[in-house]
Amino acid sequence: MSKENVRLIANNKKARHDYFLEELYETGICLHGTEVKSLRMGKCSIKEAFVRIEKGEVVIYGMHISPYEKGNIFNKDPLRPKKLLMHKKEILKLQQKIAEQGYTLVPSEVYLKGNLVKVKIALAKGKKLYDKRQDIAKKDARREAERDFKVKNLY
Repeated sequence: MSKENVRLIANNKKARHDYFLEELYETGICLHGTEVKSLRMGKCSIKEAFVRIEKGEVVIYGMHISPYEKGNIFNKDPLRPKKLLMHKKEILKLQQKIAEQGYTLVPSEVYLKGNLVKVKIALAKGKKLYDKRQDIAKKDARREAERDFKVKNLY
């Protein structure tokens, strides 16, 4: 990316644990003023969030944006469904992929790109229990190797 500064607001680690993330898409999001202010302060959670395509529109559910303290009556419901902004061709392509068995859409991160709030969604395929165990074993082996490497470099 060029001079645009990207600041991560929320990351969905659970999505990487539960799914194979195959394709990533950057989307815009329809928000109200106080929600944007709350996001700039980093008050967002996408752990329980999921994405659906309804009537040709992409909608994110379960994305929690904490109410803005100084927003009083202008605050919206923190868990309200929010529309994601994508091109029609991309939406149709995603609909066809989701029609295949085992595919779903999950939000992987929310970030500020310049002045705009972006949501990165992933076309994902669910992991089985043995896949999760393999990932944990690989992570443990890598951690062990790094620990051994540090010990060797100390002496």
